[in-house]
Amino acid sequence: MTLAMSLGISIGVRRTLWMMGGELVGIALVGAAALGGVAALLLKAPGAFAVAKLLGGGYLLWSAYRAWNAPADLANDSSRVVVSNKALISQGFVTAVSNPKAWIFFAALLPPFIDSDKPIVPQASMLLGAMLFIELICMLIYAQGGRVLRDYLSNRGLGQWLNRIAASLMVVVALWLVLG
Repeated sequence: MTLAMSLGISIGVRRTLWMMGGELVGIALVGAAALGGVAALLLKAPGAFAVAKLLGGGYLLWSAYRAWNAPADLANDSSRVVVSNKALISQGFVTAVSNPKAWIFFAALLPPFIDSDKPIVPQASMLLGAMLFIELICMLIYAQGGRVLRDYLSNRGLGQWLNRIAASLMVVVALWLVLG
């Protein structure tokens, strides 16, 4: 959600949809893997888990560095940092897949909702579909909030401050991911 808000601030809601697509694919992958038992394997292999956390945190810190150094004039669309759609998709995917709390959450939450006496694929599909829909709605709300915040602060000449807020939020998420 923090990533959606910070990207809503820096690049707008429409461009943030690319990140959301990557994030939703990553969440679907994590959910499907949790249902398949990969989460239990990762919990038994803390080294692999730690590497995933460090890689995800490093990527977020790099994104925060870029946001911190972004141009301050947010009212002028030509001054915005240009980020490719592929980079946004990748950022969303890496953020979702490298989040250990998502793995733990899915491993704990999903299995109790599956009835082993009924076909698993339709149940898992409905459960993951509902979770992805809720995630998308929440990310859209956060991204829209970021865009409104950007408009509010840019009209008052506080664009650099806004960039630093977005970068700081990404640093907090990275630290939470690595140290949490």
